[in-house]
Amino acid sequence: MKALVLSGGAGTRLRPFSYSMPKQLIPIVNKPVLVYVLEDIAALGVTEVAVIVGDRAAQITEALGDGSRFGVRVTTIHQDEPRGLAHCVELARPFLGDDDFVMYLGDNMLPDGITAIAEEFRSGRPAAQIVVHRVPDPRAFGVAELDAEGAVVALAEKPSRPRSDLALIGVYFFTSAIHEAVAAIEPSARGELEITDAIQWLLTHGHDVKAGEYGGYWKDTGKADDVLECNRHLLGMLRPRVEGDIDATSELIGPVVIESGARVVRSRIVGPAVIGAGTLVEDCRIGPDTSVARDCVLRATQLTDSIVMAGASITRVPGLHGSLIGRSANIGPSDHAEAHHRLVVGDHTHVEVAA
Repeated sequence: MKALVLSGGAGTRLRPFSYSMPKQLIPIVNKPVLVYVLEDIAALGVTEVAVIVGDRAAQITEALGDGSRFGVRVTTIHQDEPRGLAHCVELARPFLGDDDFVMYLGDNMLPDGITAIAEEFRSGRPAAQIVVHRVPDPRAFGVAELDAEGAVVALAEKPSRPRSDLALIGVYFFTSAIHEAVAAIEPSARGELEITDAIQWLLTHGHDVKAGEYGGYWKDTGKADDVLECNRHLLGMLRPRVEGDIDATSELIGPVVIESGARVVRSRIVGPAVIGAGTLVEDCRIGPDTSVARDCVLRATQLTDSIVMAGASITRVPGLHGSLIGRSANIGPSDHAEAHHRLVVGDHTHVEVAA
């Protein structure tokens, strides 16, 4: 079995970050979402992975390399603009050949893994096996209707009156039968080749389509609040580790990770929290539920429930909460007197806040 990972797309819901970085590289506990995806795929025993990339291909390649760090071999395939998930399958046909494959959206987080569903697919080999998850309001998703044996009988895209609460969550298993379906469908009203149309074609033409229910934690990291929620969830599984330097006046409480080369001076860090390699934390109160990436500088700052990306600098900010701070952002004091702040700050910005 091979893998097809989709990492194009404009990421409009994650602007301003997606103006300068692929949304799939947003860090969760200091690791890009896309890396979690590759690790999940490697856990299935899959080693050949094609990654669909857009105009940020260079950043994807820099983050993943050849894939050997994750136990896979990565091939990149360029898509000139988003044309639908089924179009990605069409582009990848030379790579996929007639092999079975898993298709995985690169901004999805399924930290509890999909090995059981993969084994179901391998043993039964339906033409398609979709991964579904029960959601409170399925109207915003593709929805699968199943029969008593778990076979898919119909799919509906964002139905106003859903006939089930089983949402498609962006992971699919296919045999080579999907290629005939993709070749047969036409672009949708929005001008894209929809994978739901291709799966519906399989159903209409008598192919076996199954659903595997994923019962673990799932998050589509398409919005800032979803990124922060996912960060909190994964930090909740943190095991403490100290590899950097902590001075005698600093205090670590609960599960805290201090990576190699980081320095903590006259500060209090409450876990779960991660301080990245090479970062300086001085005269600060950090955490809980906070991830600070590598090579940052934090001075005289209080920061909770937030993500700070690589190279950012924050000085004399007393009350940051629920914030997403971009790469190399520079945040410092101003003369205005306000007590609290909440920031969603893009890459290479400069922001002044109340001291």
